[in-house]
Amino acid sequence: MIEPWRILRRHLTIFSRTFWTNTMFNFFEPFLYLTAMGYGLGAFVQEMEGISYMEYIAPGIVASSAMFAATFECTYGSFVRLHYQKTFHAILAGPVTVRDIIIAEALFGMIKCVVFGAVILLVIAVMGQVRSSLALLIPLFLILPGLFFSLMAVTYTCLAPNIDYFNYYITLFVTPLYLFGGVFFPLTGMPVWAQKLAWFNPLSHSVEVCRALALGQPAWPTIGEHVLWFFIGSALLLAPPIHLMRRRLIQ
Repeated sequence: MIEPWRILRRHLTIFSRTFWTNTMFNFFEPFLYLTAMGYGLGAFVQEMEGISYMEYIAPGIVASSAMFAATFECTYGSFVRLHYQKTFHAILAGPVTVRDIIIAEALFGMIKCVVFGAVILLVIAVMGQVRSSLALLIPLFLILPGLFFSLMAVTYTCLAPNIDYFNYYITLFVTPLYLFGGVFFPLTGMPVWAQKLAWFNPLSHSVEVCRALALGQPAWPTIGEHVLWFFIGSALLLAPPIHLMRRRLIQ
């Protein structure tokens, strides 16, 4: 099991060289959403579930930013390494398996998820939108959705014939997760069927946990259910990308 860590170290070495460029890009977009929605729309929304609208959406922005970080890394980033740079082909020339490559990709996406989630968490803390020190647990929790979103994204990457196909994944799949994940409004206001469907939305589970920890209102049994959801989901998602990538790399 040492090979995935060697591949991951290679990814982290490259990431360290472009850290500020990557971080600033992923910082400004969530910050703009937070200020525009929080101060703009928030001026017309007095309260949301007993708290200010800014306090309501801020933890959701943390969760969604983490989702996008893992998603973009394991779609565009992984595809560039696969198709254009031929990095995976070169790695396979050594004592490494396709399974090692997939695990390393998922771990790298997970790390970027945690890093960018932590950056946005720091921003909302500075803006005074964190009520509890339990928010310090959010980066630790983001390991789970980070792994899930990374595996989900790399699975699609294995199927994408060219880079333009990621427009479909982002627009038709990830964006609906974002819009109907409980970031901007409570899902309880939607029809019953939509609320039940939202249970399958991984972002909604991440948002619920981040919001509970940021506000210092954790219902630990419920958080345990969300954690279990990600554990089971990640376990189910591990095998497909390994199989698909093996077919793609080893003819």
